[in-house]
Amino acid sequence: MKITVIGCGRWGSFIAYYLDKIGHDVTIYGLSDAPEMIRFLKERRNDLLELSDTTKLSTDKKVIAEAETIIISIGCQGLRSLMGELEELNLKNKKFVLCMKGIEIATGKRLSEIVTECTDPSNRVAVWLGPGHVQEFYRGVPNCMVIDSDDDELKISLVKSFSSELIRFYYGTDLIGSEIGGAAKNVLGIAAGMLDGYNMTTLKGALMSRGTREIARLMKAMGGNELSAYGLCLLGDYEATLFSKHSHNRAFGELFVKGEKFGALAEGYYTVKALMVLKEKYSVDLPICTAVYDILYNGADPKEAMSSLFHRSLKWELE
Repeated sequence: MKITVIGCGRWGSFIAYYLDKIGHDVTIYGLSDAPEMIRFLKERRNDLLELSDTTKLSTDKKVIAEAETIIISIGCQGLRSLMGELEELNLKNKKFVLCMKGIEIATGKRLSEIVTECTDPSNRVAVWLGPGHVQEFYRGVPNCMVIDSDDDELKISLVKSFSSELIRFYYGTDLIGSEIGGAAKNVLGIAAGMLDGYNMTTLKGALMSRGTREIARLMKAMGGNELSAYGLCLLGDYEATLFSKHSHNRAFGELFVKGEKFGALAEGYYTVKALMVLKEKYSVDLPICTAVYDILYNGADPKEAMSSLFHRSLKWELE
């Protein structure tokens, strides 16, 4: 399969590395002034991995038009702008695979919805979600992931083409739930980091349980399947997001409550703002996400905001 990966950050570069390794024809597209692309062109490596000689690098958009499958791995708030830039290529009959997790703040829309809105109807869209860190995959530690789409033929062909001994893919069955779970787990990752920062790590069990319940309610309200919250998109990704030393969102939350800055991208910071849009639109109670939002955007005291969750009215656990 001829593939172009848009985005040369840690995840995009790994995807290119991985797909090249299992036999696909892969090109990484990046901007000529992007620090990551400059280093790849010079050294063919970053701090996490080294690209093989067969992985191509390009700053020319023509490689996007030439691809059969276009994989996008960028900051999710820049997706609509990217799709606008791609209009000049008049892309048709392409497979778009979104290897990114988030919700558009301005509209509360899922990422697959944005691509569908901004591209020709002949193009098809899928999402690639689930647990795993570049550092672990690169040293050969396997994991399970999921590919989901409203197009059954597309997701079946992608799962068959992308599976290997390193990554076992499952067929997703609920695109709404998969995307919401994949995005929301980053917000819970920030909350987990805050608990770590206050040496209250033992509360992560409660965070996982109650966080799963509130995201399940949102999935159902949006027309998805609430059971998706217990799949790879959310519950299955908790170890990588809420506990791993490699998790950007967990590290961001921990350093935030310690008054220290975190220099890398933590998607949950933006996603929680988008979740507040969905909370109002669908009238769903999201207490943990709301607490994180109040801390990050309204200046709420982190310890008080997290503690307030214990002072909510008493209720049945699985109500």
